[in-house]
Amino acid sequence: MADLIVIAYDSESEAEAAYNRVQELQSDLVVELAGLALVKVDGEGKTKVEYPGGAGNIGLGAAGGALFGTLIGLLFFVPIAGLVFGGLFGALFAGLDKTSIDSEFRDRVKSTVTAGKSAIVLYATKLTEDKFAAALAPFHGTVVQTSLSAEDERELIHDLADQKQ
Repeated sequence: MADLIVIAYDSESEAEAAYNRVQELQSDLVVELAGLALVKVDGEGKTKVEYPGGAGNIGLGAAGGALFGTLIGLLFFVPIAGLVFGGLFGALFAGLDKTSIDSEFRDRVKSTVTAGKSAIVLYATKLTEDKFAAALAPFHGTVVQTSLSAEDERELIHDLADQKQ
């Protein structure tokens, strides 16, 4: 089971510090990541996604990386280079609605990561919850989290691969 975690912060500096701490936690084996991104929403609501450092390249291989990138795009409506949007988004939204990443989760993310806020997005395959929570507590973020079973993840990767062909 993998966890998709979005942690919103009131400032870019808090989000960047938390992002760096998550990378340290990965090195300390507190969290095993399949994806990590930093999301910044400016005062007008324009979203920018960054994958600073090497952690943006970690993951479950090309299919898992494509899934994480697509999930970021779907959560924050950020264009994803190289994907055909119409059919792909339709198929993935239908697939997501069968998983725990349903419209309610997406709505909670949108209402939490609003104009002027920043967030980190983690796709964690393993997580020591108590150590992870204690390490990020000083940054005072707002957490929105859901889990994705291995079967759900395989189905979404399959749907993604089918739509790209």
